Amino acid sequence: MDQLSAINAFCRVVEAGGFSAAAAELNVSHSVMSKQVRHLEARLGTQLLNRTTRKLALTEAGQTYYAHARRILDELEAADLAVTRHQATPRGTLRINAPMAFGTLDVAHWLPRFMARYPELAIDLVCNDRYVDLIDEGFDVALRLARELPDSTLMAKKLAGSAMLLVASPSYLQQHGAPATPQDLARHNCLAYTLVPKPNEWVFTRPDGVRESVTVRGTFKANTGIALRTAALAGVGIAATASFIVHDDIERGELLRVLPDHVIGVRELFAVYPHNRHLSPKVRAFIDFATEIYRNPRWR
Repeated sequence: MDQLSAINAFCRVVEAGGFSAAAAELNVSHSVMSKQVRHLEARLGTQLLNRTTRKLALTEAGQTYYAHARRILDELEAADLAVTRHQATPRGTLRINAPMAFGTLDVAHWLPRFMARYPELAIDLVCNDRYVDLIDEGFDVALRLARELPDSTLMAKKLAGSAMLLVASPSYLQQHGAPATPQDLARHNCLAYTLVPKPNEWVFTRPDGVRESVTVRGTFKANTGIALRTAALAGVGIAATASFIVHDDIERGELLRVLPDHVIGVRELFAVYPHNRHLSPKVRAFIDFATEIYRNPRWR
């Protein structure tokens, strides 16, 4: 007799509270259910159920076996469902949340390719820099840049890292000179990003591994890296911003690296989605595609 069928019969009997009810659920006879459970008990060499004319109860061995058997059946069901959903065609509307600069400059760059691969999907991309509750606001997935994620019930997959760079225009550096050390920034106009706890405190890691903090000042600050980039391009000052924002400008020579041997830090890119053991096809497709894209980011 098939052991898996016997395990399933045993669990159904326990959950239905009796052989007759379990047999009715599975559309088999009482005798078939009873035979399967007896076969399982014979194979294990122990009694799993105490049977009386009025009720049925698990033995101590039965309680232990049921807990393990239920987990096995749940995992098999999850595996079947995961494969079925993985093979299903992604369709419907996929609501994505992303930081303003990242969504505008990077995600929008490759989303058309994703949409071409999955033509039955409609995309709703919402870009902002505030904290978004995915469940309350109805998002399927979010891309988040952070040094680390706060504790959460959400699931997260790390995709890539984006280094923080100091940049300035050639005209600014020609007029004011390039700082040789972080302390030299005190005499420069530094452009600050305000959505961090201490916008005017820049922390560096020197080539020898020593960390040092520098207090900077400037005439311009903003809550988006796009504005800082625009100001830096206009020669306003030195900006600290993520590499994905200024990569193309550096490639074209319109912005230059400042203190390139000193590391400010790296922001990690995560795909975040509500906890769900069975990912929907559209979310799985998006995460798989993003994983492909950021295996070798264009701004690395």
